[in-house]
Amino acid sequence: MRILNRWEPSRETTLQEQFNRVFGDMLERADDGSNLTHWAPAVDIFETEHELIVNADLPGVNPQNLDIRVENNILTIRGERKFDGDKANEENYLRVERAYGLFSRSFSLTNSVKSDAIKADYQNGVLTLSIPKREEAKPKQIKVNVGTQALGTQAAGTPARAMAASAGPGAR
Repeated sequence: MRILNRWEPSRETTLQEQFNRVFGDMLERADDGSNLTHWAPAVDIFETEHELIVNADLPGVNPQNLDIRVENNILTIRGERKFDGDKANEENYLRVERAYGLFSRSFSLTNSVKSDAIKADYQNGVLTLSIPKREEAKPKQIKVNVGTQALGTQAAGTPARAMAASAGPGAR
């Protein structure tokens, strides 16, 4: 079987990196027995007012082979992208740059989300997880009252000096 690896000399800056590339590749092939590399899908995580959204790029992954779970506030996405080439014709491949095999990504969740209400959608090779926030974690707007007295604060229209004087000597 022919194995081609991408070599970019501009990336290697030291002799040590060159040795690691050469000998590391040889050791990986001896251990693995194939040219399929380990990989981790790219993930974007963002927050809206009501939920966290996780988008994972999983092209070529069968959604039936995904394992998504939450244990001890750790969200884990596991799966496998299988090499779709014909094993008998592997020698015909001149370049294989896409990564294949098992993957696992884990992320810590805060207590401010409802881990039991996660929704998962898979469309066009992208897995989208919607993780709703608990009510107490959602932002709340505080109304500012103008010209009214709030509890424990200075009464409207009462001069600050009068308030300090009524508090006793040494108070400011």
